[in-house]
Amino acid sequence: MAVQSVEARADVREQALPGYAVAAIREDGQWRCTRMTPEALVDLDTAITELRELRSTGAVLGLLDVDDEFFVLLRPSPGGIALMVSDAVAALDYDVAADVLDLLRLELPPEEEALDSPPWPEGDLAILADLGLPADELEVLAGEVELYPDEQLAAIGRRCGFADALAEVVDAG
Repeated sequence: MAVQSVEARADVREQALPGYAVAAIREDGQWRCTRMTPEALVDLDTAITELRELRSTGAVLGLLDVDDEFFVLLRPSPGGIALMVSDAVAALDYDVAADVLDLLRLELPPEEEALDSPPWPEGDLAILADLGLPADELEVLAGEVELYPDEQLAAIGRRCGFADALAEVVDAG
C-alpha cells in the first residue's frame, strides 16, 4: 500500500504547475501566511487536507494561483468547505478547476460556449464577505481580464488585510 501512495505522490509532482498555493490564517486579529505544497495546485483534496490540518480559532483561507490562468479560493468550515474558482472555463483544461466544479455540483461549461467567453466565476462569491470583500466586488475582481491571477489574489489580500504577509511568502518563492 505504501508503494502506491508514493507512486501517486510522484505522479502529482510530475504534474506540478506554475503558480503558488498559500494558506492565510487569521488568529488574534493578525494574519500570517504559509506556503502550501505544490501538489495543492493540481490536487484539490491535497489543498483541502492541508488547510484542515492548520486548525485555527480564526479564519483559514487557501489561495491557489494556478498556472497564471485562474485562481481558487478555499475556506474550510465545520460543515464542509467553501470554494470559489475565478474562471469555471478553466475546468476544461485543469483538473483542480474541474474538481472545484465537481464539489460544487456544477457541470463543465460547454466547450463551444466557453472558448470566447469572459471569465466565468463560480462558487461561493461571498466566501470573503465577513473579511471585508463582498460577493459583488469579488465577482468584479475575478472578471477583470486585465489582471493576472497573482494580481487578483494580491488585491484580495489588500482588501482583507493580509497583503504584506501574502507578498512575503510569494516573494520568498
